[in-house]
Amino acid sequence: MIKLRLKRFGKKREASFRLVATNSTSRRDGRPLEELGFYNPRTKETRLDTEAIRLRLGQGAQPTDTVRTLLEKGGLIEKTVRPAETVGKLQQAAAREAAAAAAIKEAEAAKQAAAAKLAEEAAAAAAAATEAADAEPAATEA
Repeated sequence: MIKLRLKRFGKKREASFRLVATNSTSRRDGRPLEELGFYNPRTKETRLDTEAIRLRLGQGAQPTDTVRTLLEKGGLIEKTVRPAETVGKLQQAAAREAAAAAAIKEAEAAKQAAAAKLAEEAAAAAAAATEAADAEPAATEA
């Protein structure tokens, strides 16, 4: 099977990549069947041989994930949602919903605690007022 993949070249820590069509069993930097483009990740420069890429895709060549995103950005293939992206987005949505539910529970617990504290303070104030009222007639009698 033919793969469209990136072949690394350039200096150490300053890598650039060539987009190549190669046999799926060959090494990453082995001899390619055809060079189809260039990608520099530091400058985001991309040059693609669109006709040759379309020809290889028509022959059944399979792009790697990185090459697929480059081709999608270049407009050569339609952007598709891969199953891994869907699963990841579903898990993220579930995590957001769980976090929102936890925040709502915390807010309700804080509200109940505040209401209980207010009721406690009101009861203490009422008890103090009752004590003061009971102490006043005793002071007037004497």
